[in-house]
Amino acid sequence: MKRIIVDAGFAVALAAVVAAAPPAGAVTIVLPRAGQVGVGVQGQFGTLLQSGNLGNEFGSGAGLAIKLVYRMRYERAIGLSFESSQLQTRVPRFDQTAFLASPDSLTRSTLNVTSAGFDIYQYFNTRTRTPRYLDAGIGLAEVNSELQDGEITYPPDGSDGLYLSAGAGFERFVYRSWAVDASAKYRAIFFDGEVNHTVQASLGMIFYAAY
Repeated sequence: MKRIIVDAGFAVALAAVVAAAPPAGAVTIVLPRAGQVGVGVQGQFGTLLQSGNLGNEFGSGAGLAIKLVYRMRYERAIGLSFESSQLQTRVPRFDQTAFLASPDSLTRSTLNVTSAGFDIYQYFNTRTRTPRYLDAGIGLAEVNSELQDGEITYPPDGSDGLYLSAGAGFERFVYRSWAVDASAKYRAIFFDGEVNHTVQASLGMIFYAAY
C-alpha cells in the first residue's frame, strides 16, 4: 500500500507540472520576494549506490518530498524538508545485516527511508522566471524494512541515521507565484558506523504565498 501511495504521489507531481504549463506570455508571473514562504511537493526517484550496509542490499525506488522554503535577502533561503521513499531490494535476503532477521525466514522486499532536515539555498537569476539554486542540508533519516508478508522490521538498536546532502535545481514560474521545481541531489546517510551514498532526482511544484 505504501508503494502505491508513493508512486501515486510521483504521478500526481508529473501531472501537475504538465497541467500548469500554459503558453509562454499568456500568464502573469509574480516572482517571490524576501520574506515570502514557499510550499512545495515533489515526486522523486533515487537509488542507493552499491556500498555501505544499506546500499549492498537495497537499490532504487520512488519517493515523495514536502519542502518549506523561506526566501531571504541576498538571494538566499532557508527551509525544512520532509521525505519518504521506498527502495527495492537487490537480492532478497533474510539473514542478519542492518536489520533483525525474520523468525520465519521471510525475505526483505523494500527499504523505507523517512527523513526530516534543515536546508540552506543560494539562488541565481532571481529576477527571471527561471531562478536556479544550489542547496545543502542536514537532518535525520529513519530506516526500516518491509518483509514479504508486510511486517516491518527495524534496526537492532532502533537508532536513526544522520544525513548530509548537496544538490542543485531550478524553479520555472508558470502562473503567478506557482513554479515547476526540479532538482538533483546527493545524500550521504551515516548509519551503524557506515556511509551509504544516495543520488536522486525530484520534480514537482512550489507555491510562494503572498503578503
